[in-house]
Amino acid sequence: MRVITYREALREALIEEMKRDERVFILGEDVGIYGGSYKVTEGLLKIFGEERVRDTPISEATIAGMAIGAALTGMRPVAEIMYIDFITQAMDQIVNQAAKMRYMF
Repeated sequence: MRVITYREALREALIEEMKRDERVFILGEDVGIYGGSYKVTEGLLKIFGEERVRDTPISEATIAGMAIGAALTGMRPVAEIMYIDFITQAMDQIVNQAAKMRYMF
């Protein structure tokens, strides 16, 4: 059995799915040019381009909202929130919007 790091597994999974399905894209802070805070997305901008590897503003609520909206239109977003400590900033989008969307519209 091959032994790889968690980071390598994530990177390989992203590449595999992005090659398989053109609806998959990544968004988050510094995921493009910088390659993510843990370098999971390093080089993906060059492989898949700016349309599918999108740097976002430093706003977790915006990242979550963009991902939710994209998913509602049939896209397959992979939203990276840089640190788990900041997920609470996106809870309104996740709990009050995404979780209730099927009942509201």
